[in-house]
Amino acid sequence: QVQLVESGGGLVQAGGSLRLSCAASGRSFSWYAMGWFRQPPGKERDFVAAISWSGISTYYEDSVKGRFTISRDNAKNTVYLQMSSLKAEDTAVYYCAAVRTFNSANFYTTEEEYTYWGQGTQVTVSS
Repeated sequence: QVQLVESGGGLVQAGGSLRLSCAASGRSFSWYAMGWFRQPPGKERDFVAAISWSGISTYYEDSVKGRFTISRDNAKNTVYLQMSSLKAEDTAVYYCAAVRTFNSANFYTTEEEYTYWGQGTQVTVSS
């Protein structure tokens, strides 16, 4: 079992930055590929970014490329999402997710591929 707790959300002006954190409990965090998803108001949850358990592979949704950076610290059981140049359309509840994999380079981009989910953290970008 893995429990995920997101933090770092809040209200920020357009053009600003935020760093989200996702702390994982349980053993063998290093074996879990991680992802960030977001759900804007009244819309479905969508993929944002993913990282393999080794950190060697990352992948981003097109609209956040060059603005968001996903990273992880396996010693701290934490994955991060650094968000810069924020736009009003980035307003959403952000969720982290985890899935166990033995392939150090694998990452995953669909909800169905993930096993564990956090409760989410609200990010609001004012224009």
